[in-house]
Amino acid sequence: MEQYIQVITTTASKDDAEKIAASLVEKRLAACVQIVGPVHSTYRWEGKIEQAEEWQCLIKSRQDLFSELEQAIKVLHPYEVPEIIALTITAGSADYLQWLRDEIQAT
Repeated sequence: MEQYIQVITTTASKDDAEKIAASLVEKRLAACVQIVGPVHSTYRWEGKIEQAEEWQCLIKSRQDLFSELEQAIKVLHPYEVPEIIALTITAGSADYLQWLRDEIQAT
C-alpha cells in the first residue's frame, strides 16, 4: 500500500511559494500544493527571536518521493535552512487518494 504525506514548507513571499508549487506539480512530485498566507511566524534564528510574515505551502505527495521532493524544494527555496517537514496521511477518502495516486509520478 502506498503511503501518502503532506509536506510543509514556508517562504517569505507569495511569489516564492507559487514558484515552488508550480515546479513540484509540473514535475509530478506533488499532486497538489495549497498556499496559505500570510501566516505570522515567531522563531529563534542565530540567537535572536525573530518574527516574520510568511506563506505556507501544504504539499500532497508520496512517502517514497520525499527525498526527491526535499531536494527540489531546497533548489528553489531562498532560505538558508527551509522548513521541510512531512506528516503521514493516515486516512483519506478513497476517491481523493485515487486522485493523488493518478497525479503523482509513477514509480
